[in-house]
Amino acid sequence: MRISVPANSLTQITMPWRRALLAGLALMTALLPAAAGPEARRMSVVELFTSQGCSSCPPADALLKTYADRPDVVALTLNVDYWDYLGWKDTLASPKYTKRQRRYAKAFGGQPYTPQVVVNGAEHVIGSHAAEIDSAIERTRARLQTAAVPLALVSDGRTLTIEIGAGSLHGLSGTVWLAAVRPRVDVDIERGENRGRKLSYFNVVRELTPVGMWSGNPVRLELPHGEILRADERCAVWLQVEATGHIVAAAWMSPR
Repeated sequence: MRISVPANSLTQITMPWRRALLAGLALMTALLPAAAGPEARRMSVVELFTSQGCSSCPPADALLKTYADRPDVVALTLNVDYWDYLGWKDTLASPKYTKRQRRYAKAFGGQPYTPQVVVNGAEHVIGSHAAEIDSAIERTRARLQTAAVPLALVSDGRTLTIEIGAGSLHGLSGTVWLAAVRPRVDVDIERGENRGRKLSYFNVVRELTPVGMWSGNPVRLELPHGEILRADERCAVWLQVEATGHIVAAAWMSPR
């Protein structure tokens, strides 16, 4: 199997979704009593970095569905754009996801490639190797158990409410990431390495943005539901040390 590694670097980008972010942060960022914090959820985050222009990626794209169906995993597809030059512009790609993957690569001391899976921000493996992904989930879950932080995301149809309980990251701060996710997207590929194929992608991240910071004290964030989520989309939240460090808590949106 050929694992695709980009040959060129990409430029930095600015963050979109400003209106929802600014509106949400203006609504509320308040401290809560520690006793009111939500229960901890031992969810693992599996991020698949993939590309419609990569012939090695379809097996990983299909495999991700098995993790998307698991109740203990937040499985996400993030399409990168550095293979567009091969003849097909990825219809789901974002430079933001390429930038995120490059930050992981820097932290891991290597190069980004496709298909690449990053588990809990702590380990990376080939995205089509289920046994390696499963092992990484178990290793990182055990390693991060002592750093678990209570986290919940609920919605009443008008407001998305994120509640984070008290905890300790040994003096480090955490970034609260929010993702708007499309459960499934089917794409007909007309050119490039996958020309003539119809590929299916699962839990596709349409938008990803940091919505707040956490430094150990309980926090409550309220964001406008309608400005963040479209019809039939899911929403996930996670707490990550610094920008792209270990993920110590994650949750899917639940109805209130």
